[in-house]
Amino acid sequence: MKFSRKSKVSTEIPTASMPDIVFMLLLFFMVTTVFRQFSGMPVELPTARKIKKLDAKKNVVNIWASKDGEISIDDKIVVVTAVANVMYEKVIDNPNITTSLKIDRGTEMGLVTDIQEELREAGAYRINYCAKTGQ
Repeated sequence: MKFSRKSKVSTEIPTASMPDIVFMLLLFFMVTTVFRQFSGMPVELPTARKIKKLDAKKNVVNIWASKDGEISIDDKIVVVTAVANVMYEKVIDNPNITTSLKIDRGTEMGLVTDIQEELREAGAYRINYCAKTGQ
């Protein structure tokens, strides 16, 4: 009696459905991804009778100052003496940068003056003061 030899079993992984799986994963991540926006510090902006919006947000650096004396530059907490160093780097990278100051209504004027002096040292002369509309 003669036994027949069995054919070898293939050990390959089938890749025919791979593009479908990759496309579904790509679509899933595109749908579920949320772009993060700057949240800033919780500050109560002063009111103004007339306000004007900034044209382009890509050349804007936001500086938040709370009434407790905390300063945040683009969502990073810094001390007053470090404002000049951080802003100098940003001005070197982009000379057309505008600094947007979002200062709490109850902030002491001494802190605002210190921030302005630090911005002067860094060469950031384009400054915008944020306010909300109201009387």
